[in-house]
Amino acid sequence: MVTIIDYGMGNIGSVLNMFKRIGVESKITKDLNEISESEKILLPGVGAFDNAMKRINESGLREVLDKKALEDKIPILGICLGMQLLTRGSEEGTIPGLGWIPADTLKFPKEKKLKVPHMGWNLVYPETESKLTNGLPDESRYYFVHSYHVKVDSVENSILKTNYGVMFDSAIQKDNIYGTQFHPEKSHKFGMELLRNFSKI
Repeated sequence: MVTIIDYGMGNIGSVLNMFKRIGVESKITKDLNEISESEKILLPGVGAFDNAMKRINESGLREVLDKKALEDKIPILGICLGMQLLTRGSEEGTIPGLGWIPADTLKFPKEKKLKVPHMGWNLVYPETESKLTNGLPDESRYYFVHSYHVKVDSVENSILKTNYGVMFDSAIQKDNIYGTQFHPEKSHKFGMELLRNFSKI
């Protein structure tokens, strides 16, 4: 069972539908007791970093998530903004992130004159072996929508890289914690396989 966290900032309906499509049992909840009993957690996110962290911190969710991630060590997957929340913080705001993975969320460099947000299909390139990407082709395509990108401190925490003016970390990991900048629920066969992999971790 994958528990999809509802904290008011995520494209959770499409994630639930994709799990149903691949035959993985999942549920959406904001109930802290249910979350505390979770076997696997998916942390979605669409919107502003500070607003997301404020909701997590003020709802009592932070304490439950910290325990599940750092003490119980259940598999956790952050998607899009949900991945950025796994880092220490974002240049988009001032509130610290969850800090579970040694990384920072940065602006795309202005000198590159990139169209922001980075939106649409892009290739990913493998950096480090991971259960999350097991069996996927080296150059898979995923759907992105984001205005900030993640940079990890150490290559061991980078699963996939993507080039959009700069090379950034498009999937990250540390122990039981995983993140994807792209939307696997919108990425057809490759996204389906990635979510299926997560359900088996």
